[in-house]
Amino acid sequence: MKKLTILLLTVLTTGWVNAQVRLTGKVRDNRNHIMAGASVQVKGSYDGGVSDSTGHFSFKTFEKGEQTIVVSNVGYKSVEQKIAIGVDTVEMLFNLKEEVNELKAVTVTAGSFEAGDKKRAATVLSSLDVVTTGGANADISAVVKTLPGAQQVGEQEGLFVRGGAGYETKQFIDGTMVNNPYFSSVPDLAQRGRFSPFLFKGTVFSTGGYSALYGQALSSALILESIDIPDRSEASASFSPIFVGGGLQEIAKDKKSSWGVRYDYTNLAAYFAIVKQTPDYFKVPEFHAADANFRIKTKSGGIIKYYTTFATNHLGLRRPNIDDATLKNAFALKNTNWYNNLSWRENLGHGWKMNLGLSYSTDHNDISNHIQNQNNAQVSTGLVWIDSTNFTATTRADLSQFKAVFDKRLSGISVIRFGGEYMYSYNKGLYNTYNSLLKDHFKALFSEADLYITNDLAGKVGVRVEQSSLLNKANIAPRLSLAYKTGQGGQMSIAYGTFYQKPENTYLYATTNFGYTKATHYIINYIKNTALQTFRVEAFYKKYQDLVKTYPAYNNDGSGYAKGIELYWRDKKSIKNLDYWISYSYLDTKRDYLNYPAQMQPNFAADHTASLVMKRFVTQWNTGFNFTYTYATGRPYYLLVKNGAKYNIADQGKTIDYNTLGFSLNYLQNMGKAYGVIVFSMTNVLNSNQVFGYNYGHDGHKEAITTAAPRFIFLGLFLSWGVDRRQDAINNNL
Repeated sequence: MKKLTILLLTVLTTGWVNAQVRLTGKVRDNRNHIMAGASVQVKGSYDGGVSDSTGHFSFKTFEKGEQTIVVSNVGYKSVEQKIAIGVDTVEMLFNLKEEVNELKAVTVTAGSFEAGDKKRAATVLSSLDVVTTGGANADISAVVKTLPGAQQVGEQEGLFVRGGAGYETKQFIDGTMVNNPYFSSVPDLAQRGRFSPFLFKGTVFSTGGYSALYGQALSSALILESIDIPDRSEASASFSPIFVGGGLQEIAKDKKSSWGVRYDYTNLAAYFAIVKQTPDYFKVPEFHAADANFRIKTKSGGIIKYYTTFATNHLGLRRPNIDDATLKNAFALKNTNWYNNLSWRENLGHGWKMNLGLSYSTDHNDISNHIQNQNNAQVSTGLVWIDSTNFTATTRADLSQFKAVFDKRLSGISVIRFGGEYMYSYNKGLYNTYNSLLKDHFKALFSEADLYITNDLAGKVGVRVEQSSLLNKANIAPRLSLAYKTGQGGQMSIAYGTFYQKPENTYLYATTNFGYTKATHYIINYIKNTALQTFRVEAFYKKYQDLVKTYPAYNNDGSGYAKGIELYWRDKKSIKNLDYWISYSYLDTKRDYLNYPAQMQPNFAADHTASLVMKRFVTQWNTGFNFTYTYATGRPYYLLVKNGAKYNIADQGKTIDYNTLGFSLNYLQNMGKAYGVIVFSMTNVLNSNQVFGYNYGHDGHKEAITTAAPRFIFLGLFLSWGVDRRQDAINNNL
């Protein structure tokens, strides 16, 4: 019986083996490279195998006749192939195409630094980076100045980027332009930005080559995206010798909506009594600011967001008159600003998305400048060059905008987007007895496509068309950029684009017989990015055309160029618990504009600029130490004197090199039921002499433009209930 059983098993096994057919072959990618680990299966059966380290596979199957073989691998598109299975071995060859996905795909980075979007390859700054950068005092623009491309201009507000003036950089919040992103100008004193960094979840600092969705920025765009629904409800309070404030953010139980309010009051009287200022303030700066927000998630996964802020400030200061030491210039300013932003982001289904933006802002200024004697009484000297500085001015600037952007997902992750925007600007001014009014209906259409050919190769192509009723002219601005992945974490990008901007209102008040100013950007960069380190090098060339000339006539005959190379290195890995970045910019730029007699290096541009930012958190002390050192070579200055049909250079030179060391300390502590952060910061720790340029008197003598005080020192206590921001501060630097 035992022998019979063995015989039967042998016969059955032999038949079973003979019924199987072997399937063999190779799996490669679309570049003909060997692919290991690919799954090969007979569709609808359990028969299959996996390719080995040489790309080969081999397995047996009982299936017969026409069958479908399915080959798949993570990150690649599956392939199906029909074969006929008989009794002989079947050999096959498969080539899999890489599947483009957002996590692996290359990102175009030429000309832009991005923050807040972890999928991007150029993540640089977070909101916490802004508030913990030494000496920046939580001002977004001050931190951006530590990145390559930005100039160190301390006598006026704005971002001066790659040879461009401050007004050639525009700021956008949730897609719409901000008309007055800084507090109103004061002669020879830079003003800080109006917005808190904690309002935003993402920041894109575009030094050039930015998206076709944005326009009217000749050199650069700072694009800010506000936060969605916060994680938790929170109450907050702030105290310091110069300001007090408090706010409330309430989140619905289902976390589908939120609302918030905040108020801040700032008065520098106590601070100026301790830290003496160079100007004589007869009205110390005083600020009121209140804001509110609400956010609602829609049923389709979209979100509606509204933000409003209302602010006032008042100040007055005296300085010695440059032409007569016995006289004073008394400057006074009252400003009121109201800003509103409403946005709606929605999924429309079938690969469609919608982004709508609506904003309105109004800004009012009452400004005066009077010549006073030593008794602070207004006087008249009879000298034109002195008395002409007496003036009163009232200005109003309104901007209403609507913007619509629609996205359509193409194959893979490629996207085409298109839309348009409308802006109505109303600018009214009264200068002494001279009235002026500018109204503009500005329209734009744009289209742009993100094309992902493979995970290693991507492109962005777009075009923007604009029309201004004030200029009665239109323009067409093409944009093109490409990115190629060179290896693990490394990629190269190139970008080209044409950018237009209306002349500033200062010149349009004189005549509207202008065209657009124009700049053409060419950019190439390389970036190597890992989770804890970023290296970036970028070269650029900009050609300026149709710049504003004010002499011998108001026209667009100006021109210029800017070229240079920039380096950036950020490292959270090499030294334990230390986060630092180094940036360097070389800039060669000249322009013939305004009353310049020829192409000259503009007085806001330095040849070399470098910054070192260091952040170290000591967990045993619950304290963060932050340092920022910035260096820039001297900037040119000129005295231009009218001589017949042109201006001649009567005096010129370069300022001393710019050096500054900023420091801040953040001490984290529980204070009852509140989470507390004590902040101490100081600018210009080493008391370096800083000269930003020179003012000239009627007889040609000059006086240096310097800071109002050698240092600015801040001490404040920030409390929060409900959200522990202390851990964010720790994690940000580990």
